Amino acid sequence: MRPRMDRPRFDVISIFPEYLAPLSLSLVGKADENGLLEIVITDLRTFAEGGHKSVDDTPYGGGAGMVMAAEPWAKAIDAVAENFDVVHELIILTPAGKKFDQALAYELSLSKHLIFACGRYEGIDYRVTEHYRSVPNFRVREISIGDYVLNGGEAAALVILEAIIRLIPGVIGNPASLEEESHSIKGEDSQHLVEYPSYTKPSLWRGLEVPRVLLSGNHAEIGRWRSEQSQLRTRKLSE
Repeated sequence: MRPRMDRPRFDVISIFPEYLAPLSLSLVGKADENGLLEIVITDLRTFAEGGHKSVDDTPYGGGAGMVMAAEPWAKAIDAVAENFDVVHELIILTPAGKKFDQALAYELSLSKHLIFACGRYEGIDYRVTEHYRSVPNFRVREISIGDYVLNGGEAAALVILEAIIRLIPGVIGNPASLEEESHSIKGEDSQHLVEYPSYTKPSLWRGLEVPRVLLSGNHAEIGRWRSEQSQLRTRKLSE
C-alpha cells in the first residue's frame, strides 16, 4: 500500500524550474522548512526524450505557435503522484480556466496534494486534461488568474500557491489577521468586501493625517469606521 501524506504537498512542473525560486522565500519558504508542508519543483524536460529534450511540437490543424506534447507531461505527473495514496488535484494553468478567487483558495488549501502544470507556448495538449479526468484519485481543475495572457503558467502558480499556503494552519503567525483581509470580510448581504485602509506611525506624514477615529481608542467607533470604509472601497471597485 502506498503511504498517505502527513502534510500538504505541492508539486510544480515546469520547463523553467528556476522561475519558481521565490517559493523558497518568506512565509512560504519558512513553512516548507518548518515541515508544515512540502514544495517540490520538477523539471519537465527530465521526462522528455531525444538529444534536445523537446517538449513541444506544431499544432494539428495549423496555426501559430507550438503545443506542449502530452507524453512528457503524463510521465512527469505520474512520477510525482505514484508514491502517494491520496486524491491528486491536478491544476492546469490556462487563460481558458475558471477564475481564481479567495473562495477557491480556501477550498484548495484543504487539499493534501496539488500538482501544478505550468504550460508554455500555446498550452498543453488537451488530451492531458481529458486523460487525467478519467484516472482514479485524480481531480483536474483548469484555472486562470485573470483575463489576460502570460508567457507561461509559472507566474500564475506563484500567485495561487501564495494565496493557498498562507491559509494553511501555522503559516500565518496571527490567524485572526486572515479574517480581516480583502475578500475574506463579508458584508450583510454576504458580499465579499475589500479591506479597509491601514495606517501606522507617524500620525502626520507629508501633510496627511491619520483619520482621527483611529487615534480615539474607541474600538466600537473604529470597528464601524472600518466596516464603512470596506463597503465604500468595494462599491468604488464596481463603478
